[in-house]
Amino acid sequence: MTVGVFDLFRVGLGPSSSHTVGPMRAAADFVGRIDAVRIDRLAVDLYGSLAATGRGHGTLPAVLLGLEGHAPDRILPDEVEERQAAIRSGGTLRAGGVREVPFREEDIVLHPLTLLPGHSNGLRLQAWDASGALLDEAVYYSIGGGFITRDGEAPAVGAEVPVPFPFETAAELLAHCEREGVGIAEIMLRNETASRSDAAVRGGILEIVDVMADCVRSGAAREGTLPGGLNVPRRAPLWQARLAEQDPSGADPALWQEWVNFVALAVNEENASGGRVVTAPTNGAAGIIPAVLHYALHFGVPDRAREDVAVPYLLTAAAVGALYKARASISGAEVGCQGEVGSASSMAAAGLAEVLGGTPRQVENAAEIAMEHNLGLTCDPIGGLVQIPCIERNAIAAAKAVNAAKMALWGDGSHKVSLDEVIATMRETGRDMSSKYKETALGGLAVNVVEC
Repeated sequence: MTVGVFDLFRVGLGPSSSHTVGPMRAAADFVGRIDAVRIDRLAVDLYGSLAATGRGHGTLPAVLLGLEGHAPDRILPDEVEERQAAIRSGGTLRAGGVREVPFREEDIVLHPLTLLPGHSNGLRLQAWDASGALLDEAVYYSIGGGFITRDGEAPAVGAEVPVPFPFETAAELLAHCEREGVGIAEIMLRNETASRSDAAVRGGILEIVDVMADCVRSGAAREGTLPGGLNVPRRAPLWQARLAEQDPSGADPALWQEWVNFVALAVNEENASGGRVVTAPTNGAAGIIPAVLHYALHFGVPDRAREDVAVPYLLTAAAVGALYKARASISGAEVGCQGEVGSASSMAAAGLAEVLGGTPRQVENAAEIAMEHNLGLTCDPIGGLVQIPCIERNAIAAAKAVNAAKMALWGDGSHKVSLDEVIATMRETGRDMSSKYKETALGGLAVNVVEC
C-alpha cells in the first residue's frame, strides 16, 4: 500500500517518534483491545534500543500514558505533566482511562542487550484480571516515524483505499509523472484524493503547517536549558532576537541560512523538551522540513501564496518519504541517523525543488543528492537524549537540502546515481552498521564525550 502524506506527517509529542510516539500508540492499542475495567495487573518489558535509550527518549512515561488510553496526537504537554505527576505520587495509573491499577515507571523492566526478532524497538505488554487470568499478552514493534506493528499482524502502514498511482520506487513514480504529464506533487494529490476531498487534503496539510509554525514559536519562546541533565542551553530565543535586529523584514537573502538554522533549532529544542511537534518523518528529524519550508516561503518563492507553496512542498516530500518507508527505513534504531535526518533532508530537497519549478527528474535528483551526502550517518545521542548531536544536525541537514535542490535545478535532471540506487545503498549501509551506532547510546559521541 502507498504511504500517504498524513501517514508521514503526524502530530505527536517529543522527543522521539520511535521511542515516545510509537510506544504510546502501542500501549494504547493494547489496552484498547481489552475490557479495561477487568485489568488488575500489568507488566511491561522494553527491549533493545527502547530499553537502551528509553529513559532519555521519554519511552517509560509514554508507555504509561498509552496504557491510560492517551494518544500522542491528542494529549497536550500540560496534560502529560499532570498525569506523570499523578502516577508518580499515587503509584497507580488509570488503565484504559477507567480503572486504577498499581503501576509506575519503576515497574517497567528494561532489556537493553536483548533484541526481539522483529525490530530493535520491541516491547512486550501483559494484562491480568483479579483472579490472575491472563487477559492479553502481545509484542509490539515501534518501527520508526511513530509507525507500530503488533507481532503476528501486518503493519498498519499506508492507505486502505486503493490509489490510482501506486508506487514503491522512484522509477515507478517518475513513470506516472511522464505518462500523465504532471509533477510529483500532482501524482501525490491524486492519490490522496482517492480517500478524501481535495479541500480536505489541502486543509489537512495546512493544519500540519500550522502545528509546525506553532512549534517554532513555542521553541523560540522558551529560555534556559533543555531538560535531561546535559544542561544544553536553548539557543532559539537568542537567534530569534538577533535575527529580528539584523533582518526585521525577515527576507534578507544574505541571512537565509541563519533563518533556516533558527527554525531547525527552535523545532528541535521544542522536541527535546517533550513539546508538540510534527513527525517529519520522525521527531528526531522534525526540524528539517519546517526549516526548508521557511526558506521556500521567504526566500525561494516569496511572492506566492502560503498554500500554493506549502501544499506541493509537503506532497512532494511525502512522496519521497514513502519511498524510504517502503524500500529502506526511517528508524534510527534500524539504520542509524541516515534513516531519520538523511531521509528528512532528501524529502525537503525534493519538496523545495518542486516548488522552485523543477521537473520530476530534477526533483528526484535533488532527493538523491541530499541522501547521497548523508549516507552512513550514525545515531549516537549523548546520554540517550535527542539533543547532541541531533539538534544541530537538523540545521546542517536543512542547509544540505537547500543546496541539493539548487544543484539539481542547475542541471537538466540527468545524473549517474538514481534515487532508487541511493535508497538501496542506505538500506544496505544500515544493515552493515554496527548496532552500537544505531540509537543505543553505546558508541560514538555517546561514549567519547563526558556528560556534564
